[in-house]
Amino acid sequence: MATASTSSSKSGANGATPGDIEKQIETIRDDISELTRQVADLIGQAKDNTMAQVKSQVRSAKSTADSMLSEAKDSGREAVDAFRDVADTFGDAVEDSLKRRPYATLAMVAGIGFLFGVAWRR
Repeated sequence: MATASTSSSKSGANGATPGDIEKQIETIRDDISELTRQVADLIGQAKDNTMAQVKSQVRSAKSTADSMLSEAKDSGREAVDAFRDVADTFGDAVEDSLKRRPYATLAMVAGIGFLFGVAWRR
């Protein structure tokens, strides 16, 4: 009977031997290693997907900015051209006015200068 109790204490409560427990621990270690590798792969894939999305959004933003810059340049050119036309027209009108009514034109210019001076002080 002493041998029966000794063999039952070696085999454990559920009948597993120390060798069986070591095999189960080794299996658990292998499973954990495999899970760790799979998680690392998933994280790598998620990182790659996220980087691809970020790069795509950056390209889209750059394209939009380039388009807006081009439109702004075109609008600026149009504004400069319009200003030149107005300046030319205004210059022609002043020149014509000087030829026809020199004193009235000088009085008007002096009045405009006075108004700009008063507005500038404020």
